[in-house]
Amino acid sequence: MGIVKFQNGSIVMITGGNNIGRIGVLQSLEKHPGSFEIAHVRDATGNTFATRLGNVFVIGDGKEPVISIPKGEGIRLTLMEERQKRVGVEEDASEEEEDDEN
Repeated sequence: MGIVKFQNGSIVMITGGNNIGRIGVLQSLEKHPGSFEIAHVRDATGNTFATRLGNVFVIGDGKEPVISIPKGEGIRLTLMEERQKRVGVEEDASEEEEDDEN
């Protein structure tokens, strides 16, 4: 138990917007007077993205998260990567069935 500070280098989870569910390290904050503050985050694969500060929730310090991370570890795959992962598993299963028949 302890306190996790909202600062650069903290592990964060995105709780809203188009990047919901993603996990990464907080890189920087942009302050825009009269508008939304923007948080820049880098995920485990090296992709960077930006979201509103209100969508960011700190889950750990720079070393490791305080909570358990879900199955996909907060990494968003592209559509092609998702398809390849899904089809690759199905192709492997069908190849094994064909080998068993021969």
